[in-house]
Amino acid sequence: MSAPYEQDVRGCLAETIGEHGLAEDELAPLLDGATAAIEDLRDGAVDDAVDILALPARRDDIPRIASVAAEIGSRFESVVVLGTGGSSLGGRAIARLNPIDGPKLHFVDNLDPASLAALVDTTDFARTGFLVISKSGSTVETVSQYLVCHEAARAALGEAVSDSFVVVTDPADSVLRRLAVARGHGVLDHDPGVGGRFSVLSAVGLLPAAIAGLDPMEIRSGAAAVLDGGFGAGSSPSDPPALGAAVSLGLARYRGAIMSVLMPYGDALDPFAAWHRQLWAESLGKGGSGTTPVPALGPLDQHSQLQLYLDGPRDKAFTIIQPDVGGAGPAIPAGRTGEEALAYLEDTTVGDLVAAQRTATTEALIARGRPTRVLRLARVDAAAMGALFMHFMLETMIAARMSGVDAFDQPAVEHGKVRTREILGGR
Repeated sequence: MSAPYEQDVRGCLAETIGEHGLAEDELAPLLDGATAAIEDLRDGAVDDAVDILALPARRDDIPRIASVAAEIGSRFESVVVLGTGGSSLGGRAIARLNPIDGPKLHFVDNLDPASLAALVDTTDFARTGFLVISKSGSTVETVSQYLVCHEAARAALGEAVSDSFVVVTDPADSVLRRLAVARGHGVLDHDPGVGGRFSVLSAVGLLPAAIAGLDPMEIRSGAAAVLDGGFGAGSSPSDPPALGAAVSLGLARYRGAIMSVLMPYGDALDPFAAWHRQLWAESLGKGGSGTTPVPALGPLDQHSQLQLYLDGPRDKAFTIIQPDVGGAGPAIPAGRTGEEALAYLEDTTVGDLVAAQRTATTEALIARGRPTRVLRLARVDAAAMGALFMHFMLETMIAARMSGVDAFDQPAVEHGKVRTREILGGR
């Protein structure tokens, strides 16, 4: 299976956009660095990457994921997913694809008192299941959400509450795992060697996908196509993840593009941009290194940010994700209005209009000398999502290796967690 997308970086190069793009002699050594990073990842020299890169080929865990998803789907009309960051963003991104069948998924990933109170007050607990995801089993936001929801569900259901919760957490001892076992919840092991923001191809992302009626095998197959292309015998630094990492670092280093805008066209990819934001920011933002990821959505943000993108500071690089939507969606009945001003919409679908807007935006950015990469998709389906996840995880790992930072830790974040416990403990 070939990767279900094409990458075009010509809009980031000097030969296309002049002085604001990368010159060949600037890009060449970066590609050498990307090659070295690929070799390290392929040879297992990056310990924290080994289990992540093994996920696309894994099949042993699929039956258990499918079985749990089928049981949940047969018993509940709605499923509330409790988790934050990497425990939620990937699953939300996959489940945003139109589900074939199954219960309605509701992701509660931000801890907010008003929202959680409203959830508890409006949930029909007899028809609602809960999926609780935390790698460490001690994430304070997720544990707090769980405790509140479990107490409300217990008040409504009594002892039957134990069957309403499934927990995904590390097999090591933790407060969440102890509670899950003591209270009789179903438990799936979080892969110990897979960090949260890189866990989308594990049960963390695949269980919500399966509940939504999507095929976990297709997701992993799409990821495997990208991994095989980047790490296979015929791989080269021009393969999409390596080239993407080299171009991104080069634009930051030589052209001051310290912000990276990811702008997909289509609602199905909107939460994917949020997933990418965490992946890129938390993996690369260390020791003064990194660029700031900015999620955007087309065509919506043509009306909210494009003026800045085209005419503001030259501190941004752009990635436009272009699904093929030409001819898709409802026809626009412009001819029935009798308005000559709408004649250009005659015989046009909504997909035709979005495709034209997407092309116009991309061309405008390139014409203004704004570095612009394009990823083209024939369709947005499970395999394409798996491919995009794998592409950007590889791109991030390669960029981290080239930058001399550890992609898999988040030391600065830990300080805030410690201080939170100190503040609450000192009341």
